[in-house]
Amino acid sequence: MKEKVLITGASGFIGFHLIEAALEMGLDVVAAVRRNSDVRHLQVHNIQYCYPDFSDVESIKNELEKAGVNYIIHALGTTKAGSQEEYNTINAGYTYNLAKAAEALGPVFKKLVFISSLAALGPLTETTETITELTNPRPVTAYGKSKLLAEEKLASLSVPYVVLRPTAVYGPREKDIFILFRTIKRGWEPYIGKKDQQLSFVYVKDLAMIGVNALFNTAASRTVFNVSDGRSYSRYQLADTVKAFLRKKTTRIHLPYGMVKGLAFILEKTYRFMNAVPALNREKLNELTAINWQVNIDKAKKELGFYPAYDLEQGVHETMVWYKYNNWI
Repeated sequence: MKEKVLITGASGFIGFHLIEAALEMGLDVVAAVRRNSDVRHLQVHNIQYCYPDFSDVESIKNELEKAGVNYIIHALGTTKAGSQEEYNTINAGYTYNLAKAAEALGPVFKKLVFISSLAALGPLTETTETITELTNPRPVTAYGKSKLLAEEKLASLSVPYVVLRPTAVYGPREKDIFILFRTIKRGWEPYIGKKDQQLSFVYVKDLAMIGVNALFNTAASRTVFNVSDGRSYSRYQLADTVKAFLRKKTTRIHLPYGMVKGLAFILEKTYRFMNAVPALNREKLNELTAINWQVNIDKAKKELGFYPAYDLEQGVHETMVWYKYNNWI
């Protein structure tokens, strides 16, 4: 009988790729989704569905028991909330409730992998340094603070777990970095300010693979791993890679920070009337303009055997092929 993994956030970008990776590893997959979630893109796979109320530990436990779950990959979360309290409720509170329910299952439950974020640590202020698992956390957004809180809540329980902190994730079905790809297709290449930056990325299929592999690594438990493709990139390399694929010339524009901050303020006020949060907001600027997101992944290599299959050029190529085939770009 196959073992079962519950994947939360299953209808989302990362969740979709986690499902594919788990199926490839021979696991039965239970997708945790909302009853009103659009799951049409998941129907190509032979998977189960469940509908836990993440605000209620007992509801989660009942769903886990009914499904016969042995593992969990927790990718549910929000990147756009209206307040620190809302971020904390969804990103930290729901994580704690899920882990608490898994803990109550006893020995039938083997491990939880939590997809956190490098935002939980925050960027560095010197370009000569590299972010490691021991870097002192200084998150610069409410989102990052909520992810750090989730990690702390998880550590307070006895459940076996691994935390993965991916840097910026891109790939097929991603919708935020995609905005830059589409803008480049239209001939524009915007930047905020002129400071040098050291950036890092991870292709979603590499993240999905380490997420599934971490389930079965018995030596890795109650620990944290940073995740990237192991390389460092200048602020222009992502755009240059997209332009090379499209064979497109662009007009490069450096927008003054103050002007963009003012625009972000206006967007926040406008979106508030719609009870929504814009992709560009004043907090997000702290991450977008940070000078150093370089990541050291030696720990993941050594303990999880994580050697990413994709660098930026390979990942962008595969992503752009998907975007074009599906008429996104």
